[in-house]
Amino acid sequence: QIQLVQSGGGLVQVGGSLSLNCEVFGRTFNRYRNTVGWFRQTPGNEREFVAAIKWYSGTAEYADFVKGRATISRDNAKLTIDLQMNSLKTEDTAIYFCATGRNIMSSSISSEYDYWGQGTQVTVSP
Repeated sequence: QIQLVQSGGGLVQVGGSLSLNCEVFGRTFNRYRNTVGWFRQTPGNEREFVAAIKWYSGTAEYADFVKGRATISRDNAKLTIDLQMNSLKTEDTAIYFCATGRNIMSSSISSEYDYWGQGTQVTVSP
């Protein structure tokens, strides 16, 4: 079993920045095979891919709408993942989730992930 515990988020003004953190717990997390991703969801909509990182290689992938505005990184010693977002827009308002899965082929597909964090609210005010 793997548990993901999220922190960060909150209320920020347009143009501002914030950091989301996700900490991984569980012996079955495989540094060589697991990918960790961030998704977001607004009421009435499906979860939307934001960014992902393959743990071993550190290769990152971003959704088009955050390219140039977000950075995903991991700390191998602490087993944490950070998502730094800048130049925030009102449309970035959502609940953000981190997730992980093993041997993921397509990082942007939510069904590929097996474990999810509890979610954290990000609100961007005008």
